[in-house]
Formats: sequence, structure tokens, C-alpha cells
Amino acid sequence: MSDLLLSTTALDVTAPRPDRLAFEALPYSGDCRRIWQRGDHLLIGVSPGNSYFSHQRIAELLLWAGELFESIDIVYADLQVEAQYVAAGYGPEHARRRAAKEIKTTHRRIQRGVEAAGLPGVGVHGLSAFTGDPAYQRLHRSVLTALEADREFREATEGMARAFLAARLGAEVTPAELAAGVAYIAAELPFFLDTPSLLGKPSSVACYHVQLPLTPVLFGREEGLRAAPGQAYAVIRPKAHRPQPVAA
Repeated sequence: MSDLLLSTTALDVTAPRPDRLAFEALPYSGDCRRIWQRGDHLLIGVSPGNSYFSHQRIAELLLWAGELFESIDIVYADLQVEAQYVAAGYGPEHARRRAAKEIKTTHRRIQRGVEAAGLPGVGVHGLSAFTGDPAYQRLHRSVLTALEADREFREATEGMARAFLAARLGAEVTPAELAAGVAYIAAELPFFLDTPSLLGKPSSVACYHVQLPLTPVLFGREEGLRAAPGQAYAVIRPKAHRPQPVAA
């Protein structure tokens, strides 16, 4: 089901306070909508270098979502960032410094947003914090297996990586860059497959501000690698022009 189709039935979940930015929610499917309406947990994924997630936007999103969900966690990608710079031609030391700076900037921006929102109990995690978790390892292995055996999944993942890298690099994507981009996405995908297992939640909605090429694969088909029954996905995007800034 496409984002265009779902946009005609966006959930009416506008924040009640006029000084906050209103968002609209577009759960991908009927099952995703039912999980959304439970309101157990929202997962916000933030990628380094993504200018969409300013500290202001993060604060506004948290204020809005805090009235709809029992708990909220933010997970930011701090794995495979260095590998992408190496694949793009940076020397190892330069790649390491660039990745470290980008990850640090992202973490600082998230923390500023959380502090500005003043919402208690918001979890902030780097992906690297989960690499020793058996649940994460199991889910990551399932992603790697699907990349080898599931053509539809592999093509969607590669298409997503190409689009991400082309927008970021402004040039044709090389095979090495594509492989690094796929590894980066694979590191994130456990949270799109089964956040409840990773964070101990009854159910969870993973969100982003645009529809992702992998959404129909993980949430719309009946075979192959799919999201767990308690996992949902929704596009959450601003509904109106920006109001007055939230204090930093």
C-alpha cells in the first residue's frame, strides 16, 4: 500500500497545544494502525548527517508523541558510518575522524532535543549498544540471511541504499559504496523487525518522515523476512508550518 493511498486516511492526532508543531501519522497498514492505537511505544530512528532531525524537530516530535504513547525511545545509527566513508575513498584515519564527528554531532543534537522537550523517560541509544544483545544478533543474522536468499528483500535494500547514497554523495554509487550502504541499513533493520524484543515493549511503532522502499517488503507481504506481529511502521511528518521555536 502506498504512502499516497494512506495519506487519505491519516490519523487525526494533532497535538492540542497551539504552540507546538502538529504532525500527521500514516500507519502503513491496518495492522500497523491497530498497533499505533494501542499506544505502547514509539521508536524514532535518527541517521547521522540527516538535517531533517534538528534538535527543534526532535523536541516538537517528542512533545507531540508524548501525549500518544506510554514510552518513547530514540535510536541513532553509530555502526557502519566509518565504513561508508572508507568506501567513498577516504583514508582510514580521515574516515574514522569524520564518522566520529558525525556521530557525536547527532548524539548532541538528540540530547538537546530531549532536554528542550522536557519529557521524562525518553530513551536515547546508539545501535552499538545492542550488538551484544542476543535478540539483536538473532535479528541481524536473519537480515543477512535474507540478503543472500530473498531477492525481493535484497533488491529493496539495495534500492534504498542507492537512493540514500546518491542523495548524500551526489554521484553514481560504486559497488563498494553500495555494499557499505547495505551494511549500514542491515545494522538498523532489527529495530524495524522487532523492537519489542529489543526494548522489552508489548508493541512498538517505528517511524520516519517518509515511506521507505523496504516498508512494503517488511509490512506488506505474506512470506519472506517480515516484521514481528507486535511491530508497526508509520510515516510521521509535519502537518503545518513551523510555530515559534522550542527553547533549546
